Amino acid sequence: MTARTKSPVKKDLPKHKTLNPLAIISVVIIICAALTYIIPAGRYERYTDETTGIELIDPDSFHIIERSPADILSIFTSLTLGLQKSSDIIFYLLIIGGMFGILNATAALNVGIANLMKLIKGKELVMIPLLMIMFACGSAFCANFEEYLVFVPIILAICITSGFDSLTAIGIIFMAATAGYGGGMTNAFTVGRAQMIAGLPMYSGFRFRTEIFICLLIASIIYVTARADIIKKTPKLSLVYEHDRKYNADKQLNFAKIPKLSRRQFITLMIFIAGMIYSACMVIFKQYYVDELSGIYLAIGIICGAASGLSVNKICTSFIKGGAEMLLPCFVIGAVNAAIVLFGSANVLDTILYLFAHIIAVVPQSIEAVMMFVLHDIFNIIVPSGSAQANVTMPLMIPLVDASGITRQTAVIAYQLGDALTNILAPTGGEILAAIAICRIPYGKWVRYLLPLFAIWFVISVIFVSVAAQTHLGPF
Repeated sequence: MTARTKSPVKKDLPKHKTLNPLAIISVVIIICAALTYIIPAGRYERYTDETTGIELIDPDSFHIIERSPADILSIFTSLTLGLQKSSDIIFYLLIIGGMFGILNATAALNVGIANLMKLIKGKELVMIPLLMIMFACGSAFCANFEEYLVFVPIILAICITSGFDSLTAIGIIFMAATAGYGGGMTNAFTVGRAQMIAGLPMYSGFRFRTEIFICLLIASIIYVTARADIIKKTPKLSLVYEHDRKYNADKQLNFAKIPKLSRRQFITLMIFIAGMIYSACMVIFKQYYVDELSGIYLAIGIICGAASGLSVNKICTSFIKGGAEMLLPCFVIGAVNAAIVLFGSANVLDTILYLFAHIIAVVPQSIEAVMMFVLHDIFNIIVPSGSAQANVTMPLMIPLVDASGITRQTAVIAYQLGDALTNILAPTGGEILAAIAICRIPYGKWVRYLLPLFAIWFVISVIFVSVAAQTHLGPF
């Protein structure tokens, strides 16, 4: 996002060498490739459920197959396959970047944000819980996550201008989204899919999930708001103080030089807001995903450019410039999927799943539900997709809980919480790596910022899973 004024960066700013996100993911890919030589290859047979049309695994069909470990060529090929596998998200990001490139050229968004920040000056902390509730509800009820990448440049500009840091911007969006996925009251991709496989009424256990959601969200709001307040009072305590001065100082808007919105800029801003509201409604009521949203955002960018009086050439060049700024996040997402491609092609994913199922089967019944949650948390690093994870894990979990006397609803609770938490911690979480790449935040800094809250989330999750198991949480 282009700024109106630029804050100077001191020449004596100490230089800090940090690994590029692509370098971190390259290390992950190499580790995954090495593991294909250690983990035996195995396979479960798949079948399509006639009622739901979902492809599931046969829990009694696991067998060892011939090993096919990764070689040098497959390591490099996995990168191109990873890019192809995530092409929908990649083009979604490119179009988001292009849309903001056009909006930056109109200056409408920057001027609008600056005037808004001037109005709430001195009350910036109040907006944090309001924004987090909005993002959390979108995830809990509509399964929004990747869609929130569109808001990263806006929230970043607001946070930097408010005296917070770039970590606060990511926390507002994705810590709230994690709380939403943890509750997942009507999340069709996680809770809905898992309950369908488990033979439970759709979205049953709503009240219990709402309690989980409220606890996770309150913890997240308190954490993000408290850290933001500390940073606002003492900026040097920020983990990314120097990085923000170097990379994000130009996001801060100068209140002394805020122009009034022109008529064209006001119309442009109203078109943008209307477009965002329309896209949110379509996600809720029509289940639009990245393909449809990409088309909407492309249209928003073009219409905004035309309304502001930009020439055709200016709209095109601004779109290309904005898209170019998203290249790093796009390559990050493709590289993340490369690690998953390697495990899949070497046929070791099913072996890992078989091992996890046997660990759960032999632990004491008193901690079986908690172990299910922990292993789902780990497996989510390997298979970050919630729906894909439900397809492969739930057919194994249901026979285990039926034999031990734990309810199927408890198994779904353990799955949904395990799927939610590591989405924004693991280096295989493509969306969170894309978000921190947009903000130029080193991965290690993000992990340090996240870990205290992650520990709190973990404790909350263990408590709720334990309560579900002890009370024999039923289907309703």
